[in-house]
Amino acid sequence: MDARLNIYASPVGGKVTKYLNAAGKAVSDSTLPAATQELVKIRASQINGCGFCTDMHTKDAAHAGETSTRLNLIAAWREATVFTEAERAALELTEQGTRIADAAGGVTDEAWANAAKHYDEEQLAALVSLIAVINTYNRLNVIIRQPAGDYQPGMFG
Repeated sequence: MDARLNIYASPVGGKVTKYLNAAGKAVSDSTLPAATQELVKIRASQINGCGFCTDMHTKDAAHAGETSTRLNLIAAWREATVFTEAERAALELTEQGTRIADAAGGVTDEAWANAAKHYDEEQLAALVSLIAVINTYNRLNVIIRQPAGDYQPGMFG
């Protein structure tokens, strides 16, 4: 299976992805915990049906030491006992921010307040930015049908 478009070969696509990568780097350099960042990227990618990003971020998380139990339970995090309260708050914000079109009010005040109990303003800015960036990447990859399965940790950096 081939992607419909090589987004990186296009002058416009290459420029857009360069800026998205720069935004992602700002988040990865923040104080938002790296494990939380991967959980967010995986959960949004699962919701959006982005096989490429799900493949990439589960492999990156495993490579960084994340356990298979936690990786296997991300989609069922509400029923799982392996996530911290802070991670659970980030996952809830991720789900609501990703499913924004499904809810008349967008992200609830309750979800926001819960996240704000666990993260300072800089971490919240990083979390919100990360949710936006991974959703953008998911949409690019789903639209062009970027194949999944061949990613190896570190292959893009």
